[in-house]
Amino acid sequence: MFTKKLNISFFLIISFFLLLSCRKESPEPIINDYSFFVAGHSYGKAGVDNLGLHPPFEQKFEFLNDRNVSLGFLTGDIVNISSEKNWNEVDSVLRYLDADVHFVVGNHDLKVNDTLFEFRYGRTYSSFIKYGDLFILLDPNKDHWNISGEQLAFLRETLQETDQIRHIFVFFHQLLWWSKHNKYRYVRMNSTEGRADTINFWSEVVPLFTQLNKPITMFAGDMGAAGWSDIYMYDVYQNITFIGSGMGYGVGDNIVIIHALADGSVNYELIALNGDDIHALGKLEDYVVPTKPPLLPINLFQGD
Repeated sequence: MFTKKLNISFFLIISFFLLLSCRKESPEPIINDYSFFVAGHSYGKAGVDNLGLHPPFEQKFEFLNDRNVSLGFLTGDIVNISSEKNWNEVDSVLRYLDADVHFVVGNHDLKVNDTLFEFRYGRTYSSFIKYGDLFILLDPNKDHWNISGEQLAFLRETLQETDQIRHIFVFFHQLLWWSKHNKYRYVRMNSTEGRADTINFWSEVVPLFTQLNKPITMFAGDMGAAGWSDIYMYDVYQNITFIGSGMGYGVGDNIVIIHALADGSVNYELIALNGDDIHALGKLEDYVVPTKPPLLPINLFQGD
């Protein structure tokens, strides 16, 4: 009896190690193509309280569903002011989207009630891995456009284990790469509300990404809400692609669809929200960073 039990135990142990060996040698699952959208300033025109989100954006929900877009990111200013009513409306309309939508907090999302967002949706910065790619959501509102303290420690820790990651996508509301003194100084965004005179984006945040040997795309959503703002922007710095987008003012309303392909490439599609031609705004990559001052002052209204 004892010998029979011993033989059975030995057989189970050998089978267990053979199973582990087979699992190690089996190839990783093939990562299929997938798409996600990025929508900036989705509450719409500056200062307006829509029922839900910006109407032209909502009208594209069926289009996004038909495209099988699996993820979505609202890059800040999702509501005009933070109230139970406004957030309930947003949650209600998003039920019509098949995509798994993630919220990136903007300055308006904290107005009036600056604790409600976190109470409803959790910590304002986070990360997750999906389809072999790393998605990072940041909150520059915490420290006057700086990524500092615990959030900076979180970012450093998140980027330590990226050997098996294909792409890294980073989302925040404010155009953190903008400065009065760099090449982006003539890019017009909705607002510089809350920005410190100097911030640590170029000194501490960017070096964390440029040292990685993989493509990075950073998205900001504080554009396109009014006539003093540009509708989108695009530029590449070393291994980092900067994309700004937004909606609210009208003809230039837009979102960006990102197509991550199984061969490792990434394509960007600039989608016009108004009219029948979704490509009416041209290609995102054709954008040229302006080298002259705009006709209107940058950030005429600091709070939008």
